[in-house]
Amino acid sequence: MTTATHKTPNESEVVMTELVLPNDTNTLNNLMGGRLLHMMDIASAVCAQRHSRSIVVTASVDNVSFAQPIALGEVVTLKAKVTRAFNSSMEVFIEVTAEDIPNGKLKQSNSAYYTFVAVDDAGKPRRVPEVTPETAVEKSHYEGALRRRQMRLVLANRMKPQEANELKAIFFDE
Repeated sequence: MTTATHKTPNESEVVMTELVLPNDTNTLNNLMGGRLLHMMDIASAVCAQRHSRSIVVTASVDNVSFAQPIALGEVVTLKAKVTRAFNSSMEVFIEVTAEDIPNGKLKQSNSAYYTFVAVDDAGKPRRVPEVTPETAVEKSHYEGALRRRQMRLVLANRMKPQEANELKAIFFDE
């Protein structure tokens, strides 16, 4: 089997839809945050698996803000795409919308960046295909991915701040 060296974000796209049921809600009849994070992790992981054709593990999740509550009975749609790939890791952008079907209302609820690492059967990191963005939005996500990656590495103490050249370029004149 040959593996692609480049893939477009559309080749890995995942769209997952869930109905919010009583067992998913808190005492205010809104979707519990932990349940939403669980759904986001699954959709993002499937996306990363599609891109890498590999087992993947969650490495990090960027800031997740709960902008809009999602009510009992609403339909949650999660859309995930790989934005950029590095040696064995992939950044996945996920968007969450909620739809009140009877009233015809759609709202943006959440978005986040997840990072996954592709691993082999022994759990060792393995190379993944590069990402070739096509649309303006995909190119924008791709362009910002290196800065976001450096920020994650600095915050995890895996990179020294002075080595984060993409971040320095934002704050300092070179």
